[in-house]
Amino acid sequence: MDQQLAPRIGVVVLTMGNRPLELHRALESLLAQRDVEIDAVVVGNGWNPTGIPESIKSHFLPENLGIPAGRNAGVPQVSGKYLCFLDDDSWFLDDDFLITAVRRFEQYPKLGLLQPRITDPEHNDQEPTRWIPRLNKRTAEDPSKVFHVGETCLVTTRELFDATGGWAGGFWYAHEGIELAWRIWDTGTYVWYAGDMRIGHPVVDPRRHDEFYRLNARNRVWLARRNLPAPFTWIYPMSWMLVECFRLRRNTSAVKQYLEGWKAGWRGSPWYREPRAKLRWSTLWRMTLAGRPPIL
Repeated sequence: MDQQLAPRIGVVVLTMGNRPLELHRALESLLAQRDVEIDAVVVGNGWNPTGIPESIKSHFLPENLGIPAGRNAGVPQVSGKYLCFLDDDSWFLDDDFLITAVRRFEQYPKLGLLQPRITDPEHNDQEPTRWIPRLNKRTAEDPSKVFHVGETCLVTTRELFDATGGWAGGFWYAHEGIELAWRIWDTGTYVWYAGDMRIGHPVVDPRRHDEFYRLNARNRVWLARRNLPAPFTWIYPMSWMLVECFRLRRNTSAVKQYLEGWKAGWRGSPWYREPRAKLRWSTLWRMTLAGRPPIL
């Protein structure tokens, strides 16, 4: 494809610098993408990026700001009609991934955010169902509209990303993909799980994070307080608290940590800088009609 006609896509790669081999793999797969013009930046979250290919920019954050705020910091560093967010432990398995994503946006004007199927080529028999972002987990290859996303690789347009207000910077980790998905729906577009498109990612246990249960609980409450009008402001986090405590009932330590985080969500401010408007009632109705009312 003529490079002058190739669509331009800004790519934000987030890393703390503690996975050099994985980062190298991610960047190699990015530079191998064909038929697109790439403007990419590696955001060092508390790490000054070194050893980055010359064609890719770097952006040093002296302090680790957390995952969503780190991604936000990379957006002004790149240009292009489209945006792709890529974590350092993910990599493109197909060299036409980005151009395929762009063509989907061109073909479907109401497409707002695209998540590919997450897969581990070396352990595809161990892939967790949590990688399928919907209630009905059927097969991972089936595409569908969804209301939360796995954040490791996402594609959207800059216009829509700006309209959402960006990632929920204060979340640090956990559920920032739900808020972004909800905000995309609030623009009048939809979020699509592209089961026929692939991104590589190793099978890892998210519970390896020390504050996994606490942050999950706190951010569930913050999601509701930031985005949902009454009575869903209370119904949504209450129903999730009951579900999670039932799931974890044999792990008293996890239940205790979850409840501590749930309480912290009500005590602390959910706003990173300034409040955003709640989701519109018309958006909640569209979500309900599409199979996911803001109750669970």
